[in-house]
Amino acid sequence: MNIIRTVSEMQECSRRARLAGKRIGVVPTMGYLHDGHLSLVDRAREAADFVVVTIFVNPTQFGPFEDLSKYPRDFERDCALCAEHGVDVVFAPEPKDMYFPKHTTWVVEESLTADLCGNSRPNHFRGVTTVVAKLFNAVLPDVAVFGQKDAQQALVIRRMVRDLNFPIEILVAPLVREADGLAMSSRNRYLSGDERRRALSVSRTLLGLTRDKLNADTIWDSITRAGGRVDYVEIRDAETLGEVTAETRDILVAVAAFFGATRLIDNVILSK
Repeated sequence: MNIIRTVSEMQECSRRARLAGKRIGVVPTMGYLHDGHLSLVDRAREAADFVVVTIFVNPTQFGPFEDLSKYPRDFERDCALCAEHGVDVVFAPEPKDMYFPKHTTWVVEESLTADLCGNSRPNHFRGVTTVVAKLFNAVLPDVAVFGQKDAQQALVIRRMVRDLNFPIEILVAPLVREADGLAMSSRNRYLSGDERRRALSVSRTLLGLTRDKLNADTIWDSITRAGGRVDYVEIRDAETLGEVTAETRDILVAVAAFFGATRLIDNVILSK
């Protein structure tokens, strides 16, 4: 497994792989890998011949009072896990190689990002779409794998790829949970024992839902009673993030809530 640090070297590596007839897959991450990330890597291995995992804690998607400086990092462990799962390249650029001084160009999606996480985290998705576009330009993949846990993000990336004519297939892999039901997240390590027990109210509530018994207030109250501070509870069309109608095939129920200082997101999709 190779570790690449610069955009130019990554581009050249991908060109060589493509000339060798290989289909290139990428899994963009911010590192501190867990089994959820590794399930994306395994999915990429099924869909591609040459797999790249990017590890880059992207500063532009963090707000001024969010946890950029404290975001967990363990690069050596991440590389070991990638090697175990058959990754060909770990692309881990430095911020200075990804963002030039006084850069002024951004990639912005203006519809799907207006609500849910976009409402409570201004400019978050501007940072996400910009960095993913830059990672795509560095890795030059044929296919990219994202996780259903970040359901809104996956929809935004699909829209960006469609609207900007990226020749990339976007795959969305299922959400992976801990044994107790908590959605896997690098931020779970911030939770105290008591906060983690309370946070289970989110998955318990979501996993008990049915299409004929959906009420955002009930979900909100269940999490609040467990000691969570709800950011949002949204019931939306899973394909468009629009309002649910009689024609809606899949319903997305998405939650963001704080337990202590830690913000967690989770969701379920209810199909007909």
